[in-house]
Amino acid sequence: MSTATTPNSWLDDVEFDESGLIPAIAQDAASGTVLMVAWMNRDALAETAATGHAVYWSRSRGKLWRKGEESGHRQRVRELRLDCDGDVILLKVEQVGGIACHTGRESCFFRRLDGAPGQPGWTITDPVLKDPELIYK
Repeated sequence: MSTATTPNSWLDDVEFDESGLIPAIAQDAASGTVLMVAWMNRDALAETAATGHAVYWSRSRGKLWRKGEESGHRQRVRELRLDCDGDVILLKVEQVGGIACHTGRESCFFRRLDGAPGQPGWTITDPVLKDPELIYK
């Protein structure tokens, strides 16, 4: 592992994929709940580290996505971690407003596979905390 000698040399330890992206897992710093998975490019990761607020790369929009810029549900980053291979980022965050998912739920992982063997189905486990139409006007 390298020792930082310039302000952004730590970014050189990150293994971005051929598209210049790395998966980023947002986890509630207090509860440990996995809130969401998104993508970051070098600029998003650098801005996240500099501002203390989660910034992702929106593949669908082709631009930086500052979490909460529309909904107000920002993520204050308490800790950034890099996995052993250098190809996944973990953000331990304080989720402002308690809603990370665009569906109005705490977490994007609100469906659990249940059912008898050979007959599985998805069960919705988490309630909608706020109607998405009230979040995204």
